[in-house]
Amino acid sequence: MISAWQAFILGVVQGLTEFLPVSSSGHLVIFQSLLGINEPAITFDVFLHVGTLLAVFVAFWSYIRYLIMHLLSKEFGLLVVATIPGALMGFFLEDFFTGLFASLIAVACALIITGILLFISDNFWGMRTIKQIGVKEALVIGIFQGLAIAPGLSRSGSTIFGALLCGLDRKEAARFSFIMSIPIILGAAAKSIWDMSEAGTFYFQWTYFFGAAIAAIFGYLAIKIFLKLLEKANLRIFSYYCWGVAVLIIIWQLFII
Repeated sequence: MISAWQAFILGVVQGLTEFLPVSSSGHLVIFQSLLGINEPAITFDVFLHVGTLLAVFVAFWSYIRYLIMHLLSKEFGLLVVATIPGALMGFFLEDFFTGLFASLIAVACALIITGILLFISDNFWGMRTIKQIGVKEALVIGIFQGLAIAPGLSRSGSTIFGALLCGLDRKEAARFSFIMSIPIILGAAAKSIWDMSEAGTFYFQWTYFFGAAIAAIFGYLAIKIFLKLLEKANLRIFSYYCWGVAVLIIIWQLFII
């Protein structure tokens, strides 16, 4: 059972960390442990991710509408291509990634890697738009998204790093990263619901909807904050945060527990 206050806290955590480059999955693992949630709350996690998905639709509705109305456009095609690596990695490496969620040390190591990527990202100032990249670049960005299935490796941070590496403008990199989250979150949510329905374990309570609403609100705020910071090349502040959290996790696991 997820209480109202647990749903609120986890909704805030999911909303902020899904779009700020500090890894939402890693933070959910950490906070669920701190809140004493020992059993995997898979259904609740699905609701939280759908909440942040709503935030993407609100923040980028005009561009999403354009893509829906232009399914044969280059941008839509690149979005499909960029989704393929993550879908394949999630399908074939599901057991591997699932195992990482049980290890806070693994989360700490992934956070260190996230910090390194963000630290390097401030050195890139590309000028290309989404229309100016090709299939190869879309696949590269997609691979970074696939690797970010690992808890602690930020999806937004990894994909933006990949996009900047491919020469995209910083705003374009962020927009492409956030739009890329739509099919991957929808796919993951659909698969989780299907698996739980098959196993007869799919159920929910009102606090799931409450948590999703909180995640949507704070997710929207996080998108706006991050876009402002990205314009000023302030990604390194998130590097220090990721490294600090990683150190605390390692100390907690090795010396306190």
